[in-house]
Amino acid sequence: MPIELEAKIRRMWFQLLAVVVLAVPPTMAGAQALDISGSSPVTAERTTFEPIDLTYARPTHRTELKNYIFDAYGPYPIAGAALTAGINQFDNSPPEWRQGVEGFSKRFGSNFGIAAVATTTRYGLAQAFKEDTLYYRCNCSGVWPRMRHALTSTLTARRGEDGHRVFSLPALIAPYAGTMTAIYGWYPDRFSAKDGFRNGNYALLAYAGENISLEFLYRGPHSLLSRMHLNNAHGSPIQGPNK
Repeated sequence: MPIELEAKIRRMWFQLLAVVVLAVPPTMAGAQALDISGSSPVTAERTTFEPIDLTYARPTHRTELKNYIFDAYGPYPIAGAALTAGINQFDNSPPEWRQGVEGFSKRFGSNFGIAAVATTTRYGLAQAFKEDTLYYRCNCSGVWPRMRHALTSTLTARRGEDGHRVFSLPALIAPYAGTMTAIYGWYPDRFSAKDGFRNGNYALLAYAGENISLEFLYRGPHSLLSRMHLNNAHGSPIQGPNK
């Protein structure tokens, strides 16, 4: 890949991190939370990125499983793996896999495997951390607030019954788990952890792009994406209340 393109993608990755950090500054632990019963305030024992959301409903295990299967093995990862394999085929990357049907098959299988490992890691760790990894569309208006919400959701998740948003280690680790597995699993021996980290950056940006598409392309149950059953890639069926 050209050095100029790598430098541009690296800048975009750091810009994404900057947006997340600036958009969701953590509140201080021990801040007072509202007691809806009308009694005196109680002390919160957690650090959150946003106030308690009383309209949040945690998804059921069935919904999470459905989204995991769709996100890992549905039409999106298949189409993404095929598109990326076509680009890799054009660039002859890696050259050890050569051209032709066999080369395309290896590249397609590699990209699909990377996506499957990353998605499995994200959902698996989210269960361990008791996080909700689904994407909730913003009820805010305006291009920038919605864009900020989509980018922020790339590295955050909801936790607890109240759905407070926190920085998500599963979301950060997952893209690199997929690419590192490929580097040490089936890529040619000349590739190293540096290549896995670089490809993980690309995967993280691709995930941010998916969130942006979920935020701006979905237009309700009667939209084209909904009719094609392509509207729920790691996305919640309901709109999120946060801004």
